[in-house]
Amino acid sequence: MRIMVGGLAAGLGFGAVTSLVNALSSPYVELGMPLAGTVWAKAAKVLSLLMDAGWSWAALAVGMGWLAGTWARGALVGALALIAASVSYYVTDAFVLGAPLALFATETVMWSAAGLLFGLALGVVGAAIRRPGLIGLLAALTVPVGAAVQMVVIPPRPHLTLTPAIVLAEVIVWTAAVIGAGWAVYRFWAARRAVRAGQ
Repeated sequence: MRIMVGGLAAGLGFGAVTSLVNALSSPYVELGMPLAGTVWAKAAKVLSLLMDAGWSWAALAVGMGWLAGTWARGALVGALALIAASVSYYVTDAFVLGAPLALFATETVMWSAAGLLFGLALGVVGAAIRRPGLIGLLAALTVPVGAAVQMVVIPPRPHLTLTPAIVLAEVIVWTAAVIGAGWAVYRFWAARRAVRAGQ
C-alpha cells in the first residue's frame, strides 16, 4: 500500500512540476513572461527539455517499479505513476494557462490510457532490474538506451538553431545515459564474478 501511495505522489508531483517548468521557460505564458531573458528562464528551459521527454516519463515508471520490487506491484505502481502524472500535467496546464480543464480532456484521456499501457510494462521492467543475470542487465539498460535512442531520433531541439539550454540538456542526457549504461554493465559483470568466485 505504501508503494502505491508513493507512486501516486511521485506521479502527481512529476506531472505538475513538468507543466510548471514548461510554463516558466516560455516567454509566451503569463507565468514565464517576467522571467524572459533571465538565468531563471534558461534554467527552466533546461529542466523543461529534460522533464518533458519520453525517456524521463519512462524513467518515472521504471523507477517506481524498481522500488516496488515484485513484477505485479511494479506493474501496478508504474501504471499508477504515469496515469497520475498525465492527469496532474494537464490539470496544472489548465491552471497555469487559465483555460478550462475540459479543453484538455481528450489529451488527458489519451495520455492516461498510454500511461496505463506503458506503465504496466515499464513497471515490470523496473522490478526486473533487481533480478540477476541477463534479465536484470537488459532491464537496467532500458532507460539509458531509451534516452540515447530518443536523443538520436527526436533530440530536444524545439528550435532550428542550437541554444545553450539545448546543448546543456543534450550533454546532461548523454552523460546520464552513459553513466546509467556503465552502471548496469558493471553490476552485471560484478555479479558474474561473484558467482564464479563462489563456485
